[in-house]
Amino acid sequence: MIRIGNASGFYGDRQSAWREMLDGGDLDVLTGDYLAELTMLILGRDRARDPALGYARTFLRQLHTTLRTALDKGVTLVTNAGGLHPAGLAKAIESLAEEQGLRPRIAYVEGDALPLPDALTANAYLGAFGIAACLDAGADIVVTGRVTDAALVVGPAAAHHGWSRDDFDALAGATVAGHVIECGAQATGGNFSFFTELPDGAYRPGFPIAEVAEDGSCVITKHPGTGGAVTVETVTAQLLYEIDAPAYLGPDVVTRLDTAVLRQQGPDRVAITGVRGTPPPPTLKVGVANLGGFRNAMTFVLCGLDIEAKAALVRSQLEDAVGKDGLEFTLARTDHPDAVDTEAASALLHVHLKDQDPKRAGRAFSAAAVELALASYPGCTLTTPPGDAAPFGVFTADTVPQEGVNHTAVLADGKRVTIRPPARTAEYQATPQRQSPATQPGKTTRVPLGTLLGARSGDKGGDANLGVWARTDAAAAWLLGWLTTERLHELLPETAALTVDRHELPNLRAVNFVIRGLLGAGVAASTRFDPQAKALGELFRARVAEVPAKLLGPA
Repeated sequence: MIRIGNASGFYGDRQSAWREMLDGGDLDVLTGDYLAELTMLILGRDRARDPALGYARTFLRQLHTTLRTALDKGVTLVTNAGGLHPAGLAKAIESLAEEQGLRPRIAYVEGDALPLPDALTANAYLGAFGIAACLDAGADIVVTGRVTDAALVVGPAAAHHGWSRDDFDALAGATVAGHVIECGAQATGGNFSFFTELPDGAYRPGFPIAEVAEDGSCVITKHPGTGGAVTVETVTAQLLYEIDAPAYLGPDVVTRLDTAVLRQQGPDRVAITGVRGTPPPPTLKVGVANLGGFRNAMTFVLCGLDIEAKAALVRSQLEDAVGKDGLEFTLARTDHPDAVDTEAASALLHVHLKDQDPKRAGRAFSAAAVELALASYPGCTLTTPPGDAAPFGVFTADTVPQEGVNHTAVLADGKRVTIRPPARTAEYQATPQRQSPATQPGKTTRVPLGTLLGARSGDKGGDANLGVWARTDAAAAWLLGWLTTERLHELLPETAALTVDRHELPNLRAVNFVIRGLLGAGVAASTRFDPQAKALGELFRARVAEVPAKLLGPA
């Protein structure tokens, strides 16, 4: 097997993780994932300001103190921190190495950038075989741009085991391994519904490791002595994160997530077996980022009585001052009746304004809000002073034929290797969504759903996903029959007017919902209180419902 660790789940993750992973135990490969939809917007603005930028500079800072250790230990580094400028990051690493008297073999992968008119960035999600080509040629460090997150693991595994393009089951198994560890500590107890049950309460979870075997099966683990835990449930939670249908589409393989079987192999060791794969689709996903305009926000504090009337007064006053176009009002009823202090007695009125004109969305709006301080509702106050507008981005997804990109591995010696598209592809055919039959609940008890169920949620462009799993087989039998799309609409009323796709994953005791349009034009443009839907799962778990009393155990 090959032992692949992860030291970054996003641009801004724990700075010390690279050092912790290199010092904590044996590894063959250490990966770092830095790219998300929002990150591509950030990097796009960086490069528009300075063409030499466009990569994740935090990785370069982390490498200052870890490069020598990685080379001394023979640990290969693979990262997508190259972002929009992998060649630029590779050159910066070379300069850093020279300063330290080191001569690593640095390769990079390019070809994901697409010339889309008027787009800030447009990048295809490349697969793993460019990374594999770099490693086959002896690279110590591989830098990529926009590849799939899982490709950072699939590439090293494919190179190590000599997989071909048609080894679909093996590629699918490695894709699952990559999906589990790509978000760092989320696989070891971070953001975990039952964090209070972990040995250290998830105080400082370690980063994950995937031991990938020749057949694509794997064991998820972590370095000894690090925090958190690796259990069937922590791995399940991450498997359900930001997915769509059980057929997980990728550039190298379609991975059937519903075939994965999880088993606790020992302390902090979870085996994943049985994953099946089929040929990939003939197209690649393309992430497109554009500047959507400018936005600003002000929050009014409404205390005491007549909350709705106070909010209505502010609305009419602001609409009169700046016009209705682009204004959004959200009243958060955080107030409590007969409260004994101001904060507990107050609601919050969040007001957002989006506009193509930075002046209207800037001081014209925020100053108009502040001007109401002595001329509006009793007790009028705001949480911030007036401020300028900030630009916001809009992320959309498109597709391009697999042969429509110039996927290229640039080897350490400068040789350029063209990575040809897969010979076998297949159009994806969606299967009917399964609905398990309802079970007879018997006597029921009203409790928060989180008493029985775990959840993990996240964003996919303007959509949100909500994965819910049961802790026992009996609870799963009830969950899969009880939690219908209609019931989800009842529990989460903000989803009632939206299209929701429902998918069952019985092997994981889970059901996954994809809520279309919940996040509007996407994370960077969303004015929702929880713009990335990260807390949606915990909102669901806090809802109180009638559940079978027999599932709760003895009173």
